[in-house]
Amino acid sequence: MSSKKSYAVFGLGRYGRAVAEELTENGAEVLAIDIDEAIVNSAAEILPYCKCADVTDIEALRQLGIADIDTVVIAMGSSLEAGVMAVMLCKELGVNTVVVKCASEVHRQIMEKMGADKTVFPEYDSGIRLAKNLLSSGFVDLIDISDNVSLMELEVKPEWEGKSILDLNIRKNHSVNIVAIARGDTIDVNFDPAVPLDKSMKLIAVADKKNIVKLK
Repeated sequence: MSSKKSYAVFGLGRYGRAVAEELTENGAEVLAIDIDEAIVNSAAEILPYCKCADVTDIEALRQLGIADIDTVVIAMGSSLEAGVMAVMLCKELGVNTVVVKCASEVHRQIMEKMGADKTVFPEYDSGIRLAKNLLSSGFVDLIDISDNVSLMELEVKPEWEGKSILDLNIRKNHSVNIVAIARGDTIDVNFDPAVPLDKSMKLIAVADKKNIVKLK
């Protein structure tokens, strides 16, 4: 794998495979791992880096280079014990961000105590949506409205601070329409476009999908 940001996905069930495939399709380097050889063989047709391994074995993780991975997604919701071990070993190896698929609130609490940086529930967060959020640096959230259009919550870039939406002319320069400004739990749809932006704000925007990559 090259020097760009790298990902690993543990568990290639429907959710884990969706995450791995979406990341791969968007140009990310993804190491996909499952203990079931038949599942690995099937996924290998689409995922270029696909390995059969026991993610509860620290030596196996070392050999796979997990210590050099930036973000690990643990999608083994049906096996609590294996998930706990995987989180602990990833953190022991120095993985910066560990995301865990959880099956319940108790599951989430356990994973967070073990060191998980983020937890997700399949009923609230599809694998594809998670992958898009991981890929979208600067995007707090990204939701598809249609095949061509997405609604996104965008962080205020450092170079935008102190300038207004009018100053930046975001619609003309980036082909993105700002529809609201969020600050904490408050969302203002009747905002003043001349007000200077600051880092505590989030911009709610609508954009054609082809323009999102340009904005990144």
